[in-house]
Amino acid sequence: MRKLITLSLLCLFATAVFAESAAGLHWTAPAGWKAGPAQMMRAATYAVAAAAGDKMGAECALYYFGAGQGGSVQANIDRWKEQFTGPGGKPAVATVAKRTLHAITMTTIDVSGDYSGMGGPMAVGKTVPGYRLLGAIVEGPGGNIFVKFTGPLKTMAASKAKYDLLLASFAKD
Repeated sequence: MRKLITLSLLCLFATAVFAESAAGLHWTAPAGWKAGPAQMMRAATYAVAAAAGDKMGAECALYYFGAGQGGSVQANIDRWKEQFTGPGGKPAVATVAKRTLHAITMTTIDVSGDYSGMGGPMAVGKTVPGYRLLGAIVEGPGGNIFVKFTGPLKTMAASKAKYDLLLASFAKD
């Protein structure tokens, strides 16, 4: 019995760390994206290596807060837009679209410019120039998954096709 409990706990831990499902949906990480450690409120985190010419890589975080949690689709799109400014400090231009893939509704955003949405206590008040966000709110049967892929412009451009593969891989459990 003790071995069974230990094995069950080990399987539960492995699922939490390597989860590629949440909210009644599953997905496949693109080849070459490195799965990061488990983090609170994240279903998955992937690190993407820097492209030639960029000093930093990118991060793709998939957030799941629970059914009915995390705010509305529009509130999240607006918040993500507000994290970017364009030339002269004006709001950055964002491309927002809605689509249905495998009977799953997704709202996507593509915005770039000076990014003020860096996380953590050290990032307060800092703005990073030349950043891009590819985001998606994927509406699952058990709630929304918020996909936030951010990084330097060259890395993001080089990773766009793999990001599109990630979105295309979403399917209902």
